[in-house]
Amino acid sequence: MGAQLAEARIADVLESLEHDLVGLEPVKTRIREIASLLVIDRLRHGFGLESERPSLHMCFTGSPGTGKTTVAMRMGEILNRLGYLAKGHLTSVSRDDLVGQYIGHTAPKTRDVLKRAMGGVLFIDEAYYLYKHDNERDYGAESIEILLQVMENQRSDIVVVLAGYRDRMDTFFESNPGMQSRIAHHIEFPDYTVDELLQIATLMLDQQRYRFSPGAVQAFRELLDRRMAQPRFANARSVRNALERCRLRQANRLVGAGGAVGRDDLMLIDEADVRKSRLLSAGQPPDAVDTA
Repeated sequence: MGAQLAEARIADVLESLEHDLVGLEPVKTRIREIASLLVIDRLRHGFGLESERPSLHMCFTGSPGTGKTTVAMRMGEILNRLGYLAKGHLTSVSRDDLVGQYIGHTAPKTRDVLKRAMGGVLFIDEAYYLYKHDNERDYGAESIEILLQVMENQRSDIVVVLAGYRDRMDTFFESNPGMQSRIAHHIEFPDYTVDELLQIATLMLDQQRYRFSPGAVQAFRELLDRRMAQPRFANARSVRNALERCRLRQANRLVGAGGAVGRDDLMLIDEADVRKSRLLSAGQPPDAVDTA
């Protein structure tokens, strides 16, 4: 009964993670494993089976738009419900939020961020930019030292999640072994397949009360195939950008046509709204970059 009650406190969070994120099965499995560990740790504590508090600092690696921020947010909710974090809120930052531009500026900036993040999850995107090995006078090293101290001495008050591309994070850890030793969980976020991206697009449209026509579904699949082959493709972010352009073209089509516009017209993304993308038009250079 105790286990069931403990699991019930996080069941809805895991369910929302399943609903909000398409694919990413390896990621969801790791989150369930971590959640299960924390449930068991709490149950052991209730029976007087004391053990060291699990280390919860994490590293999320993968391409942009693969759900890293969303997972960090859900992880904060789980940790809060199980009593590991007082608030469970997410504070998302980058180098500019932590590192100053002159002497004496970095420490106050970093400590201010940490103060805001206390009781929750501190998500540092592209964390490798904190360290610039080619510049000994860079102030990022000072921020890293402060982070290391807090991650060690106040690990019951905050969980730090470092995020970025895997190869760059590997290089960052090689240069900062103290940081690597404090990270207990390394989770890789795979890129989405075209089928998963199409499912994400459908979910995004549904949330905004839009839908694809049958022809638009096939056209959007073709658009995704071409966009995925281009530089700087950002998974779900690129899907969102492409849909925004489809909405613009739909609005332009409806206004240009004149006449009465019904509810179904306002909701429908037609094939023409997709195929007018520069990516699907004749003569588009194969190496051009276009998000729609």
